[in-house]
Amino acid sequence: MSKHQIYKKIEMVGSSKISIEDAISNAIEQCRKTIKNMDWFEVVDTRGHIVDGKVGLFQVTIKIGFKIEHS
Repeated sequence: MSKHQIYKKIEMVGSSKISIEDAISNAIEQCRKTIKNMDWFEVVDTRGHIVDGKVGLFQVTIKIGFKIEHS
């Protein structure tokens, strides 16, 4: 095994009617179904939809970093 670890980042958009935190969790939960070795995330953008003058939906764009196997 190499001394160096190599990572890749992907971008995901999570949404939730509950909160920004829930939107982040939803994106990570969906991503973990196909991506192994997830290590960290960073919030890139937050936005939402307004319905009848109230928050109807939170959307959060995150980048998820994961380690490339055997790196």
